[in-house]
Amino acid sequence: MSKTTNTIGVVTPRLSMSFFGTLASGVENAVRENGYKLLMANSLYETRSELDAIQSLRQHNCQAIILHSEYSDEATLIRLAEEIPGLVLVNRYISQIANRCVWLDNIRGGQWVTEYLLSKGHRQFAAITSIYQNRDPAERLKGSRQALLEQGLSLPPEWVAEGTANMEGGAQAVKELLARGLPFTALLAYNDLMAIGAIHALFAAGIRVPEDVSVVGFDDLPVARACRPRLTTMHYPIEEMASYAVNLAIKLSNPDYKPVGQTHLFMPQLVERDSVACVNR
Repeated sequence: MSKTTNTIGVVTPRLSMSFFGTLASGVENAVRENGYKLLMANSLYETRSELDAIQSLRQHNCQAIILHSEYSDEATLIRLAEEIPGLVLVNRYISQIANRCVWLDNIRGGQWVTEYLLSKGHRQFAAITSIYQNRDPAERLKGSRQALLEQGLSLPPEWVAEGTANMEGGAQAVKELLARGLPFTALLAYNDLMAIGAIHALFAAGIRVPEDVSVVGFDDLPVARACRPRLTTMHYPIEEMASYAVNLAIKLSNPDYKPVGQTHLFMPQLVERDSVACVNR
């Protein structure tokens, strides 16, 4: 490959989605602050498209690449890290290349938001999760189940419905739960968009939020503050993580940089708004 330029690339599954748009915005701001140029590419949730996007950025002599990879296997990503000194993974942890992974503790996030609902007296839980079988949905549900288990409770499979990770998917998943006739006072949503879709479906079924069912999301997208009721959610510091990833990528792409044994783990934070009510025990 020819000599590098002052260009940084970013690859996400789909830039048009709110979460990945926020990620790209954080990358863009940090790139500008460092005096670099930016190239963006979509992987479209496909391994082949993801690898093609990376190769295209390399052909444009990107000095560093910020990659949100959901489906490439670990061996492939480790090989890419060996070939691209400035490669940084966002929202993915691989122990062999931990020095270039900027990731979120999704398990802890699922645990904390569930503990919050438990503190409000809730004992009947349901969940809607993404149909896409990547790590985030499984880890958030794992954290929720851990919190419930500590209280002698559980979240059986029949109390969990899957849908696409958007408002339409959230609405459809809640309709499926309601059709099963399962009683619940607290609904855990994989992300904010699914949570908002769920709220719409619950209201359409004559179920009030939060008076009848409390709903929580994950991500803290701007839409979480704009919906009614305003959504209680877990703040995902994606813009901060994106900025951090850019600065890390620039350091790693410098041949004189000596990596240190530093973790790049971020923690979500609970943002309490209006979509959760207390339940009398």
